[in-house]
Amino acid sequence: MSDVSSNLPLLGKSALITGGSGAIGSASAAALLRDGCSVTLLARRQDALERTRLRLASLAPHGVEIRLVSGDATVRADVERAVAAASELSGAVNVCVATVGGTTCRPLLLHDEKTLMDEMALNVQSAFLVIRHCTPSMVTAGGGSIVLISSEAATMPPEWFAIYSTAKAAVDALARASAQELARFRIRVNTVRPGLTRAECSDFFFESEENIRWATSRYPLARLGEPEDIAAAVRYFAGPWSSWVTGQSLSVSGGSELRSPLDFTGLLAPLYGAENVSRIMAGEIPTGQER
Repeated sequence: MSDVSSNLPLLGKSALITGGSGAIGSASAAALLRDGCSVTLLARRQDALERTRLRLASLAPHGVEIRLVSGDATVRADVERAVAAASELSGAVNVCVATVGGTTCRPLLLHDEKTLMDEMALNVQSAFLVIRHCTPSMVTAGGGSIVLISSEAATMPPEWFAIYSTAKAAVDALARASAQELARFRIRVNTVRPGLTRAECSDFFFESEENIRWATSRYPLARLGEPEDIAAAVRYFAGPWSSWVTGQSLSVSGGSELRSPLDFTGLLAPLYGAENVSRIMAGEIPTGQER
C-alpha cells in the first residue's frame, strides 16, 4: 500500500452525512475528511451548515470537498437531493452516515399517537431513507458502507424514554435486516450505540454539573461521551478496516452496558411538576397534559 493510500484510506470516496451540522455528524465528517473522503452534509439550517463548513475546511486535504445541502432527513425529496449532490463528487456515494435522531424525557403516559410517530420518524424514518436512497448509488460503485447511529437505550431502556428506546431498537433491527439484503451488493450496514454523549439532544442534561457528576459515577470508565468518541467508531465502519463486518452494533458507551440503565426520574419534576409526577406514578394522566 502506498504512503498516500495509507494516510488517506478514503481518498476519492464520497460520504453523505445526515445531521451534518450536529455534534456527532460534524465530528464524523471531520474524521472522514482526515481520511481523504469528500463529504456532503445534510441538515435543516443553512447557517449551521455554513458554520460547520468553516470549522471543517482546514481538515480537508487538497482536492477533498465539503458540500452542503439544506433539508430534512425525514423527507424523501431532501434525502434524494443530498444523495445526488454526494454522488457528483466521486460518481457515487461510497459512505452514508445517518446521525439524525433524538428524544425528550417523557413518561409513556404523556405520549400519544402523534408524539409516538414523530419520534419514530425522527429516529427510524430518517435512517430508512438514507438506506433506501443511498443504496442504488452504492450499487453502481460496487459496494459501500452505511453507518446508523443507535443508542445504548436500544439494549438498556431507561425509564421515561420508552419510545426512544423502541425507536433505537428498531434502528438496530433495520441495520441487521438491511445488512442481510444488501450484502449481495457488497454494501455493509452497521450501527454505533453511543452512551450519554455531549450533543444537541443531550444539552438539557449537560447543562447541570450535578447531573454530569452523577452520570459519570455510573460509567465504568468514569466519563461521559464526546462526539469524537462516536466519530472514531463511524470511521472504523466507514473505512477498509471493517471490510468483513456487517449487521453489527458497536457499543461506544464507556462500559455502561456492564451496569444498569441510568435512572432519569430526577428530571421529571422539573419538567412536569411534582404533582403531575405523583399522578403519573399512580398510573394517571395529569389533567391538561394529554398530548
